[in-house]
Amino acid sequence: MSKLKSIREKQNLTQEELSEKSGISVRTIQRIEAGADPKGYTLRVLSEKLGVQEMELLNKQPEAETAEEENQYPLQAAAPVVMNISVIKLINLSSIPFIVLPPLNILVPLVLVFATKQKNPLTRQIISIQMMWTILAPILFLLVIVLTKPGNLITLGIMLLLALLNVWIVLRNTFNIDKKFNLYYRLNFNLI
Repeated sequence: MSKLKSIREKQNLTQEELSEKSGISVRTIQRIEAGADPKGYTLRVLSEKLGVQEMELLNKQPEAETAEEENQYPLQAAAPVVMNISVIKLINLSSIPFIVLPPLNILVPLVLVFATKQKNPLTRQIISIQMMWTILAPILFLLVIVLTKPGNLITLGIMLLLALLNVWIVLRNTFNIDKKFNLYYRLNFNLI
């Protein structure tokens, strides 16, 4: 069995679902599963969308140049990163109860990532978004307070609006994870 097929089946994806998720044609996925090694753009996209290293998708591992090198630097088989979508959705949703306690809206998902062994680009991005929100929300709040000098009721309304905005981001990302296996709101970088 090809490595792509094995990883795809562990993530409970059909060839059509992987094609939709990655933008790679079903025919190309079939060719790779039949034994062809993915190259270039196809290799990068598949590894990113499946949350695995590029080397894990190659059927033929690069061989050491000499037997001496092989003994000097033994190759270790890296375990493939399996993405359990339901657990990833739970990790994403776990920050909602703690939106009013900013450190916990990062800590709880982080603990779940390590407890469930779901260390992959998607969970890193989920935690990065919460970290960025924890930094930006107080700054936005203070800017509005300083610039508008609102009363107590409006201040409470602004806090509620920021909390609801965070809930919206989490719920929208959860919906996208369920349908397209990626995030709707994402950063171009990871904070962890």
